Amino acid sequence: MHYHRSVAITMQDLVERLDRLLPQTQCGQCGYAGCRPYAEAMAAGEADVDRCPPGGDHGALALAALLGRPPRSYDRSRGVYRPGEVALVVEDDCIGCTKCIQACPVDAIIGGAKHMHTVIEPLCTGCELCVPACPVDCIVMVSGAQPL
Repeated sequence: MHYHRSVAITMQDLVERLDRLLPQTQCGQCGYAGCRPYAEAMAAGEADVDRCPPGGDHGALALAALLGRPPRSYDRSRGVYRPGEVALVVEDDCIGCTKCIQACPVDAIIGGAKHMHTVIEPLCTGCELCVPACPVDCIVMVSGAQPL
C-alpha cells in the first residue's frame, strides 16, 4: 500500500526557492530593490514571473513552473538578456571617484578614492548599475566568467 504525503510548503520556503532561481544580480530591473524582494512579491502573488531580464526566458519559465503558473517569456520592455557579461574598468581613464563602488550591489568593485578601481570578475553579476554611475564613462561590459 502506498501513502501519498502532502507536504505543505511554507511562504518562507517558497520565497527561498524563488530567490534561488533568480540570478542574484540585484539590478532592480524587475522594479524591486533586489532579487529577494522580487521573490517575496511573487510568493505573495503581487508580481508575475516575467520581470527579470537577467534571468531571461529560461528564468521566467523556471519561476512559472515552481509557482504552477502558465509559462511565459520575460518582459523585454524591462531590459535585454545578456548572459555572461561583466563590467570592466578601463584603468587608464579611471579617476578614482568611487561612484561605481557605491553603485555596485554585490561589492564586486574595489579601489580607493583617487586611485584606479577594478572589478573582481567572478563576483560581478553583470547588472550594469556601475556604468551610468561613472562620470568619465570608463566602465564597459565585456564577455566574462559566470558569477560565483
